[in-house]
Amino acid sequence: MEWEAWLSLALTVGALGILTLTRIGPHLVMMAVLTILSTFGILSGTEALAGFANAGLITVAAMFVVAAGIHGSGGIDLLVNKVLGQPSSTRAALGRIFAPVMLLSGFLNNTPVVATMIPAVHAWSRKIRIPPSKLMIPLSYTAILGGTLTLIGTSTNLVVNGQYQSLTGEAGFSLFSIAAVGIPVALAGVAFIWFFFPQWLPDRSDKQAFGNLREFTLEVTVAPNGPLVGQTVAQAGLRHLERVYLAEIERQGTIVTAVPSEEILHGGDRLVFAGDTQAISDLLRINGIVPSPENGHADTLNQDRAERRLVEAVVSPHCAALGKNIRDAKFRDRYGAVVLAVARNGERIKGNLGTIRLAAGDTLLLEARPAFVSRQRYNKDFLLINDLDAEPPRHERAYLAWTILFAVVGAAGLGFISMLNAALIGAGLMIITGCCSVSQAEKSLDLTVIVTIAAAFALGAALQKTGVAQWLANSIIDLSNGTPWLMLIFTYLAVSLLTETITNNAAAVLMLPIVLEMTETAGLNNEPFVFVIMMAASASFATPLGYQTNLMVYGPGGYQFKDFLKVGLPMNVFIAAVTLSVLLLGWPLTRG
Repeated sequence: MEWEAWLSLALTVGALGILTLTRIGPHLVMMAVLTILSTFGILSGTEALAGFANAGLITVAAMFVVAAGIHGSGGIDLLVNKVLGQPSSTRAALGRIFAPVMLLSGFLNNTPVVATMIPAVHAWSRKIRIPPSKLMIPLSYTAILGGTLTLIGTSTNLVVNGQYQSLTGEAGFSLFSIAAVGIPVALAGVAFIWFFFPQWLPDRSDKQAFGNLREFTLEVTVAPNGPLVGQTVAQAGLRHLERVYLAEIERQGTIVTAVPSEEILHGGDRLVFAGDTQAISDLLRINGIVPSPENGHADTLNQDRAERRLVEAVVSPHCAALGKNIRDAKFRDRYGAVVLAVARNGERIKGNLGTIRLAAGDTLLLEARPAFVSRQRYNKDFLLINDLDAEPPRHERAYLAWTILFAVVGAAGLGFISMLNAALIGAGLMIITGCCSVSQAEKSLDLTVIVTIAAAFALGAALQKTGVAQWLANSIIDLSNGTPWLMLIFTYLAVSLLTETITNNAAAVLMLPIVLEMTETAGLNNEPFVFVIMMAASASFATPLGYQTNLMVYGPGGYQFKDFLKVGLPMNVFIAAVTLSVLLLGWPLTRG
């Protein structure tokens, strides 16, 4: 190999090492690699930046906005409220979760799906008296499995398809091409969850990790022309809320205390609830409830601050304060927020807050300035799980949002229009029709993911251009002794290991050029090998750090790291076996 090839290989190994052993953001690592490849002339400027213009990447960005439209219109709440119901056992509850989560994740990015479902499932679990720890990991795993059903179910599938088109010059795969693999794997996966997880998952009842710190007064208003006007408190569903209770009603200067269930609601009534921080977002998702003007919060901290704002946030693996104690990290100066409490593994950490060393997955109760949430749009130090100032859903547009989604999927699935154009039109319609605001659309664009994917394309192109992909492909062929089914297994294992150590998108982008070279050299059918990349890149169950939705449920479920290992390792092995079996039985590995 020439020096260009050795440098490309060194950059690949170095990037993998940095991503595995350090907390440097993957987008920064991949952009540094892109810069070196362009500076040394291994790739031209056009080649280095080609990933930013890739159709798959732009489709991913547009689908983020489509997902924001479903979320912003309350479309997910509409589905959840009609499906979840009142199951009597853990297995029955899991059965209610599987269908809506898989359906949503099949056509929307699974991260916003899980973000929306966490508070809904959390409240529901209390209502049906089943510990959240029995439901949160299944929620994440089901979303992951649902993402494998279609080409738009996860960003990885779209990116692999876009890179496949650019590397081979072929038309790529249709919307439902991967469904032949994804459907049997997803069905087998949820059956595995349903049968084993009720026994394997811990029974950790919701301990209210922040105790009295989370209790404060919530004020909301009955929309003047909303559907709750004229209903009684009981009819409006406000009597038996699990985390809050209706303390009083303020109406035209008078106060109704000890509110009876038969009290008729009037437009403009100010409802005062006593409850915890997460409850406000649940209240604002009720159709007919709007934020109160000059909404104030009186809490047990006895603090009265005009700009006070409570936010619950999960520490991400990329947080700059990770591994540092709160004092040394200069948390207040760095983020404009004060840590009021820290919960780990579902329990509040006691003692001096300043000396607590932050770890990925910690849940923080923050007193933050209003700018905190907007900054997190670009700074992925935290996964926000409860934003008290979030825009309320536009319930009247929920059905419209679903219509737009079905139209987009139908047009792309029937071949009337490309997936890129369908996604762009869908994103535009979500904004134009008001299903989501421009602000929500902007927030939905995960820039670090987009930059990571685009920059990773450059490294993949360098591996192919310099001959490294060919050399690695020949090595895999030699290692498998030219046996096609062994090559398929080795491909799955390689992608799976990379996914657990770096991001799933980067793992897929790096492996695809190597696999295409391998199938070309060995004269094999490349379709099952491309599908195995898509499936293995998504099948990340063993740790809370392997997939973002796993980390998102880590705190709300009250889990410990070992809980993921206990259920995730068997899940990884099982899904690998099912995926490989389906591909080996359903696809010829050699060209006919």
